[in-house]
Amino acid sequence: MADALAVPLGDEVEAAVRRTLAAAAAHGLAIATAESCTGGLVASLLTDVEGYSHAFERGYVVYSDAAKASALGVPGPLIAAEGAVSRAVAIAMAEGALARSDADLAFAVTGFAGPAGPEDEEGLVHFACARRGGSTDHREAHYGSIGRTRVRLECVRVAMAMMMAAIRGEQG
Repeated sequence: MADALAVPLGDEVEAAVRRTLAAAAAHGLAIATAESCTGGLVASLLTDVEGYSHAFERGYVVYSDAAKASALGVPGPLIAAEGAVSRAVAIAMAEGALARSDADLAFAVTGFAGPAGPEDEEGLVHFACARRGGSTDHREAHYGSIGRTRVRLECVRVAMAMMMAAIRGEQG
């Protein structure tokens, strides 16, 4: 198998997770995640660090279109019109997670971590981060065919960077 199942985290990623949690805690903020292509990896990493349980409110793993709609309130017509892997859907996921939780900021990710359909770009990922009372930021990445594990690891890096920007009030 060309792509290992385990995600090999580097020291810098683990340090970024710790910094993000410490910053959220220092600002009295709670985080929610809404994940599709990462399958809950970001939430898992945020709950791996002892002493910061108060900084993580909840995580949604919404792999299917139906899950995005029912768990986060992403409108079905939006998914049909824009596609599940799109700027609009990533933003709706982040804003839906924020609206349906007690979190202060919500990070969302949707993408094609590996080969998808013939019309779909492998490695295309959309990210969004919303802060209560603030703006919602979006990023788009084109990782190409680097493998599911590497795409997911790159998503973690972006997640930590976007959440840190939201915590610091550096959005939009």
